[in-house]
Amino acid sequence: MTLKINRRSAHITEGVARAPNRSMYYALGYKQADFAKPMIGVASGHSTITPCNSGLQRLADIAVKSVEAAGAKAQLFGTPTISDGMAMGTEGMKYSLVSREVIADCIETCVQGQWMDGVIVIGGCDKNMPGGMMGMLRANVPSVFIYGGTILPGHYKGQDLNIVSVFEAVGQYSAGHMSKEDFCSIECLAIPGSGSCGGMYTANTMSSSFEALGLSLPHASTMANVEGEITGMLEKAAHYVIEAVKNDLKPRDIVTRKSIENAVSVIMAIGGSTNAVLHYLAIAHAAGIEWTIDDFERIRKRVPVLCDLKPSGRYLAIDLHRAGGIPLVMRELLDAGLLHGDCMTITGKTIAENLADVPPLQPGNKVIRKMTDPLYEQGHLAILKGNLSPEGSVAKITGLKNPVITGPARVFDDEQSALEAIMAGKIKAGDVVVLRYLGPKGGPGMPEMLAPTSALVGEGLGESVGLITDGRFSGGTWGMVVGHVAPEAYEGGTIALVQEGDSITIDAHQLLLQLNVDEAEIARRRAAWKQPAPRYTRGVLAKFARNVSSASSGAVLDKF
Repeated sequence: MTLKINRRSAHITEGVARAPNRSMYYALGYKQADFAKPMIGVASGHSTITPCNSGLQRLADIAVKSVEAAGAKAQLFGTPTISDGMAMGTEGMKYSLVSREVIADCIETCVQGQWMDGVIVIGGCDKNMPGGMMGMLRANVPSVFIYGGTILPGHYKGQDLNIVSVFEAVGQYSAGHMSKEDFCSIECLAIPGSGSCGGMYTANTMSSSFEALGLSLPHASTMANVEGEITGMLEKAAHYVIEAVKNDLKPRDIVTRKSIENAVSVIMAIGGSTNAVLHYLAIAHAAGIEWTIDDFERIRKRVPVLCDLKPSGRYLAIDLHRAGGIPLVMRELLDAGLLHGDCMTITGKTIAENLADVPPLQPGNKVIRKMTDPLYEQGHLAILKGNLSPEGSVAKITGLKNPVITGPARVFDDEQSALEAIMAGKIKAGDVVVLRYLGPKGGPGMPEMLAPTSALVGEGLGESVGLITDGRFSGGTWGMVVGHVAPEAYEGGTIALVQEGDSITIDAHQLLLQLNVDEAEIARRRAAWKQPAPRYTRGVLAKFARNVSSASSGAVLDKF
């Protein structure tokens, strides 16, 4: 028996010896002619765990049909997800960053284990995006990422609502600034259906950047999950990934140092999440590209913030979509010489070719500003260093009147204690809250601190209280906050040596995070410090803590 096949799959190649392998496919409905077709994986993050992913099964079904209609064979498989919003403030939040690695492992394992020719990855919640991209880069077969779409806003008393509205309402209600009726109404109405959190938070940040990276399709990153245009996007994705198989166009041909510069430039222009720093360090690592935390600062200094988007701005991702989307932002950057237009994309065209038909930005666009009239002259994700963070830390500095504070440290070794102190009114203007032992190893899992930061905003302290942590922040966080402090406390970083009342300076102008304590005293404290026992000794969190790298290198598990 002789069969002409396109796929790399050794287990269904021609010859009698491979008949048992082919029998398994016959059981799935294959016909003999199907073995000559490319095998395209469809990696779906569907689950009813979270509204971010509850609308993905419909999209996965469309992707399968589109792949089959385009002349290939689809192989559907699942990836897990963790809802950051639902796990926030609980022990479950420690599993969020872990899930990025699990998703990447799932995609690499299924694509390589079944020797698929290409893959369409469909994701929704925050870690689906970087996890999916890392898996695509590891497997390195022709791939395209399709975002499951953003959520539409909720509404109450003429105001648009989103998930951060609820977190901030907690602080407002506890401070006596909101009635119980308003609080309960916001809680019930903020999330009206399926889709990922609606501001320029982590999910929308990462999906938007994937357009600039070249492994997602133009206009695909800001659509609403429940609106019909996403169907056509999946049909296009099937076409492009099959063409990429024919042309042997793989992710590592597309993801280069220049394309990562494009992605980070877009992140700066849209005012994206601090988590993008962590995730692009990991994505670059998966692609085998040299990229450091200092590269973000290099891009920040040359790219302005053009989009007026939540959490520190006024509009949601769906507003950005309706105002022209990421292609219009990219066109403005390209015309200013701030994008590499020659970078290849999954469409088989370069960035410049994809943007050739995008009309120029018109006056009066409320969501996207022109280069000559930016929201901020420079990017918003600043890399701060100093004796508290010699490897670097990440601050989101937009939306603040004065991103500088020097004040007494209020030290907490867990999130819940800090939140209780904020809610009890024990944190005052001028304080600097220190949240530690929450890094990649110490948490473990580097949980996000949306609950305490939102409580500060709700209490009216968003601009007058500093907060530093070796943990992370939600993309919905804003305020005088600095995260990803490295080295982390568990590894003996200086943040572990801070004592109650110590003077700390956060200065975004000087890119400084400093403990204002004599070096001899710091040395004395360091000599007395002992590493705590690990919080977990078995299971996935123990494995993560044992293997994870520093936040300054992406908190990856395979940096050997």
